[in-house]
Amino acid sequence: MESKPMKILIIEDDIDDCNKFVKCIKNRKDIELVAVTDSDIKGLKYVKAKSPEGIILDLELNNSTTGNTDALEFISKLKDLKLEKQPIVIVTTHVNSKRTYEILHRKGVDLILYKDHPKYSCEHVLNQFITLRESSISEYSDFIEESLEKDEKKMSNLIYNELDLISINAKLKGRKYIHDAICYLIENENSDVNVMRYLTKKYKKSESTITNGIKNAIIHAWRVTSIEDLTIHYTTRVNYETGIPTVMEFLYYYKDKVKKLL
Repeated sequence: MESKPMKILIIEDDIDDCNKFVKCIKNRKDIELVAVTDSDIKGLKYVKAKSPEGIILDLELNNSTTGNTDALEFISKLKDLKLEKQPIVIVTTHVNSKRTYEILHRKGVDLILYKDHPKYSCEHVLNQFITLRESSISEYSDFIEESLEKDEKKMSNLIYNELDLISINAKLKGRKYIHDAICYLIENENSDVNVMRYLTKKYKKSESTITNGIKNAIIHAWRVTSIEDLTIHYTTRVNYETGIPTVMEFLYYYKDKVKKLL
């Protein structure tokens, strides 16, 4: 599936440069121009209104009609917007100063392209955006995957910790069923699939086998755990006739409890 065109904002005070970029973009399907301005102040307004993925930023805006003569303040204010996802910023400049480049990178600029370099061109600038975009998508995907793994590990640890508090230890077969059932209930609140059906499919065991495994773990907990500890860690009412919660009462209680702890 093809990705959507990358939305680009141009902040440039040289009319000829602007026209070159506009012409280049018209001939490409992977770039979409959202706005052109010679003002860093207007540029910030376009960022908020148009949500560009990338910004071409001329460092020297000497001919700007309503903005500042350099773009350093724009970069600082861009960070202050606290956007959900920061756009990729490529600075174009006639300045060839190592110190200036270091300042720009510290401020969060992704790439600096020297306008007087023999290889500099509009196409080259746009190609760099596509390269950086693909790189950032890959990094973002890795970040999301890593975050999900951390969340899953945290949830798993919370569940096992709660079960340890009421003596449902690793020796009990039902412990794993309980853990997976609680995870499933938290992650699939709107699912039409019954939690028991999910467990039977996962473990390829009958529903009665899984239910009995969970029930035996609950019975064990209520038999060996002191009433004081049970009162502290299992705070909802228990059926006075049986003296223990049903399987579903138990699972939903810990689903709600663990969810609040996340």
